[in-house]
Amino acid sequence: QVQLVESGGGLVQPGGSLRLSCAASRSIFSIYTMDWYRQAPGKERELVAAITMGGSTNYADSVKGRFTISRDNAKNTVYLQMNSLKPEDTAVYYCYVPVYNKWGQGTQVTVSA
Repeated sequence: QVQLVESGGGLVQPGGSLRLSCAASRSIFSIYTMDWYRQAPGKERELVAAITMGGSTNYADSVKGRFTISRDNAKNTVYLQMNSLKPEDTAVYYCYVPVYNKWGQGTQVTVSA
């Protein structure tokens, strides 16, 4: 099993940037895929980005070109760099490990002037 702790959320103005971190309690070297999801008020949780062990990435259309997912296996951490943020990016962001069906506690991102 693995425990996940997200950090890096906060309040940012439109056009700004944030970097989210997801720290795992054990080595993630062998974890094939790690994901970032988000859930806005009144909406379903949606996949934002995913990264495989080999570094292949996949993004939701709504964030392509603005968000970048990366992983540092030596630090047992997955990152989500979010640039050119929009008000519609406001949500709670969750780290997820499919192989363990494990969610982090979430971190709030609010994009507002």
